[in-house]
Amino acid sequence: MAELTKVLLVDDNPKYLEDILPFYGYEVCVAENGVEALEILEKSTNFDIILLDVMMPKMNGWDTLKTIRKTPSLKDIPVIMVTAVSDDKKMVYGLKMGADDYITKPFILPNLLARIEAVLRRCARVGNKKSSSNVTISQAKMFNSLTDREKSVLLLVTEGKSNKQIADELVISLVTVKSYLYSIFKKLKVKNRTQATLVASQMDLSEKQLL
Repeated sequence: MAELTKVLLVDDNPKYLEDILPFYGYEVCVAENGVEALEILEKSTNFDIILLDVMMPKMNGWDTLKTIRKTPSLKDIPVIMVTAVSDDKKMVYGLKMGADDYITKPFILPNLLARIEAVLRRCARVGNKKSSSNVTISQAKMFNSLTDREKSVLLLVTEGKSNKQIADELVISLVTVKSYLYSIFKKLKVKNRTQATLVASQMDLSEKQLL
């Protein structure tokens, strides 16, 4: 069975993401400052991605990122910086320090989810950790067996759309969206939206395929 994607959420106000991310197939561990985050990482490096707030007590996000990138066992874990400061110079500074992406508060959830998925795809850390990150022959065959409607739903999932947004855009009910997702996950042999997005990306799903 595929493992859930593990997120280390480093934020002194974590409740919103701590509550919402599990609904999208993520296992979340919370640290409320950089010191606590490094203590957690010292015990376990088994995280797929780190969401790192910038402004925190005890140790801010910049100093935490510096330590992560200087530590051999941690340096390859992808990090998305989360901050309320939309300063281009600071964004460039963060990326030069080793951040994989940057998102400013307040953010739209689909935007954050899409960025997480994109970073995970680039780092090839999504999917069944016991197998290759490439799409299997079985998944490729099952991808081709998706109906046009299922592909339309999957494309919207890759864009970070919520179930309600998918329902509104396709003019269908939420129950119907969930039914399509169940069928898509079953056919692709995946457990969550992130894994389905990875398959869709590797199969180059786009609007052109739906025309």
